Amino acid sequence: MALASERQEFILATVRERGTVRLADLVERLGVTAVTVRRDVTILADRGLVSRVHGGVTLPYRGPTADERATRGVFTHGRLPDQAFVGMVVPTVEYYWPAVIQGAQSAVAAAGGRLVLRASAYDAAEDRRQVTGLLDRGVRTLLVAPTNTGEAGQDLLRWLGSLNVPVILVERLPPPALPTLPLDAVTTAHSLGAGLAVRHLVTLGHHRIAFVTARFSPTTKALREGWQETTASLGLPSGDGLAHDVPSYGSPGWADAYDAALRSCREAGATALFVHSDGEAVGLVERAHEHGLAVPEDLAVITYDDEVAAAADPPLTAVRPQKHRLGVLAAEMALARAVDPVERPVHRVELWPNLIIRASCGGTAPVSAGR
Repeated sequence: MALASERQEFILATVRERGTVRLADLVERLGVTAVTVRRDVTILADRGLVSRVHGGVTLPYRGPTADERATRGVFTHGRLPDQAFVGMVVPTVEYYWPAVIQGAQSAVAAAGGRLVLRASAYDAAEDRRQVTGLLDRGVRTLLVAPTNTGEAGQDLLRWLGSLNVPVILVERLPPPALPTLPLDAVTTAHSLGAGLAVRHLVTLGHHRIAFVTARFSPTTKALREGWQETTASLGLPSGDGLAHDVPSYGSPGWADAYDAALRSCREAGATALFVHSDGEAVGLVERAHEHGLAVPEDLAVITYDDEVAAAADPPLTAVRPQKHRLGVLAAEMALARAVDPVERPVHRVELWPNLIIRASCGGTAPVSAGR
């Protein structure tokens, strides 16, 4: 059976016949290496045709046996364990994530449990190391914001999907290459949030809206896509001079970089800025004032995050992701999955951010030449 297609068909037929098959048995029966069998099983699992379990492969969506229930720590009668022990792995404990962590902590504490936190720095190998450490500590459920891009990210997600504890993805989804990976997830509609900002500015008469960011994260990518998609759908420009990456507010050389970005935006005819995130928006408003530009009369500004936007001068209109609520919901989903790992369907929940109107947009926009 040299052909991969023949091996995979044999694996499928064997699983259909026996329900669960050990990888070692497949290696022996196929007469190939364990690496080859694991590769074939991975391909079948990614297509949703089989599910991997520890040391073997089984039919997809099969409910656990009584022994597996004991291994997973399933709790009967809809009750949580005396001490719900939840592990959480996030890429950083700075910036966006503290509010998410606090939300998860509050939900776990309300259930009489304990949350244990680890950070991993946007690295798939470190994600796996930190998750393994939490499992060794005895956690019974996991909240994870894993690296989900590239081959390493896909391998990590496959591994998370094979664990014998509930795993909830936080602000992450499996890529299209893993369409049937049965992991719950709770995310924010960041792309839609960018669209809310652009549409609000358009209602105020702005037709050249620049996007400025200092963040390089999955959120930044989604916001950029939302800005591009919304401007395109509304027939607005998004080309040269309207998209800029700047250093973080207060970092070395920030003022000169912000001046250059503002100059380029103005030369491109921009009358409004959508900025990720609050600190950079504050810095851009500061530099605009330094050069005689009034906000919002000469330049309207909307920021994304709303952590310190209300303290700006003027207070900044902001798109606010519901970070605390996101953490609460992720923890609640994890605890619910621990109670009912079999009958509960996979949940993929997306929270919409809110648009908070303040003074930095004004009610009208100046008409730019070449609009």
